[in-house]
Amino acid sequence: MSLLSEKTLRELIRKDPPLLEGLIDESLQIQPNGVEMTLKSVERLEGPGKVDYDNSCREIPASTKLEFDDGWIFLRPGNYKIVLNEIVNIPDNLAAIAKPRSSLIRCGATLETAVWDAGYRGRSECMLVVYNTEGFHLRENARIMQLLFYRLDASVENGYSGIYQNENI
Repeated sequence: MSLLSEKTLRELIRKDPPLLEGLIDESLQIQPNGVEMTLKSVERLEGPGKVDYDNSCREIPASTKLEFDDGWIFLRPGNYKIVLNEIVNIPDNLAAIAKPRSSLIRCGATLETAVWDAGYRGRSECMLVVYNTEGFHLRENARIMQLLFYRLDASVENGYSGIYQNENI
């Protein structure tokens, strides 16, 4: 498994389908070792969720979209669901892992993310956690995390096919 570099990322973004769609500014978002993903929306979870072994009882809580005020949103300490601007199209020989940008961490906030499986396509969601007791101001379209792409040792035979395939598109 190897981490993809800027050159390879640019090549894959120009393929059909592109590795990523909807970049705001490719020259700014493509970094030496990943792609900075941007904020589309912020939502507050409303109620509990459920996760079980075989997903037969899985329940994702409803959420309420929060509005930006003149392009900004103020978030009190707590957790929020965020939706990203970019759509990812991960081929069967890659997977991705995300990390928060260090600026986010320095402001007292972080992201909880999952693995982007080979074969996944969608506009992903993550969990934003604000730890700063004074809260956190966040601008619409802010670059908030870096998505790191890894080449697998072999292509998967059956890529991702779960309920989140094509989410938020």
